[in-house]
Amino acid sequence: MRSGMARRGSSTRSGSTMRQLQVEHQSWPLAKAFSISRGSRTTAEVVVAAITDGDYVGRAECMPYARYDETVEGVIADIESLSGAIADGLDRAALQDTLPAGAARNALDCALWDLEAKQFGTPVWQLAGLKAPGALVTAYTLSLDTPENMAAAARENADRPLMKLKLTGEGDVARVSAVRDAAPGVRLIVDANEGWSPEMVEPFSAELVPFGVEMIEQPLPAAADALLADCAHPVPICADESCHTRADLDALTGRYDMINIKLDKTGGLTEALALRDAARARGMTVMVGCMIATSLAMAPAVLVAQGAEVVDLDGPLLLAEDQPNGLVYEGSTLNPPHPLLWG
Repeated sequence: MRSGMARRGSSTRSGSTMRQLQVEHQSWPLAKAFSISRGSRTTAEVVVAAITDGDYVGRAECMPYARYDETVEGVIADIESLSGAIADGLDRAALQDTLPAGAARNALDCALWDLEAKQFGTPVWQLAGLKAPGALVTAYTLSLDTPENMAAAARENADRPLMKLKLTGEGDVARVSAVRDAAPGVRLIVDANEGWSPEMVEPFSAELVPFGVEMIEQPLPAAADALLADCAHPVPICADESCHTRADLDALTGRYDMINIKLDKTGGLTEALALRDAARARGMTVMVGCMIATSLAMAPAVLVAQGAEVVDLDGPLLLAEDQPNGLVYEGSTLNPPHPLLWG
């Protein structure tokens, strides 16, 4: 059940049309505590933006992330700062230059997409010139823990086709080994969340090969990832914290084999689609990921994830409760969103 909600609203009339912006903080308990190299959490603290034209309402969700110096209060303030501009007709194109990439822009960008879809009676995928979305197979994430506890979690989910293991540095090879023993038929990818030191990259990458690990996500801190250009790594390396928008791609070339696209980093669906296409044009493999959030946050990412080599949109599976009309998961198979949810 949601808790700790706060609503704020603002509206302005422009001619005969009124667009009103409302912002809401929602807290969603997790099914169990979730840990990565930077710490643990028991709730997903999200911000929902809603834009109405008087007839239709467009909604979207973002997850402020402290790693990027974001807070719930700050993101709400950034969104509310554009209430007048939204009321006066600010569109998605102008939004890209009005707010920087990040959670606040994501909520507004995706809310505008949703509103436009409702106004025209046309799904977002058609508005964006995309093919109709199909079902996706998502990774299922195992929280950072002891080898024994991660093995137990893997055993409980051994029927899932793909698992992502949260790692941290020392003891990681033992964690992966334990999971592999517990779930021998599962495909594995790992995510260090910037938790490795430079001297770990080459040996750890080599040691993970016998366990069938297919990808290592963000092993080094973003500020130190230039070292990856000189590191031998038989397992492909994926940029997460190092990749936010197309502006990052030049620096990533030669360091990473693939990128993880998250809408809370790109600042919405508009830039996420452009980043995906630009990365593919450079020959980079694409992963589409998420923060821990509800189905409302996942829905736009489903469009970006069509055809992605790795999909990691399991946020709602980690919650104790989800949004009404949430995404339907059949095991690890994720179905496209219903229009009552988004898009």
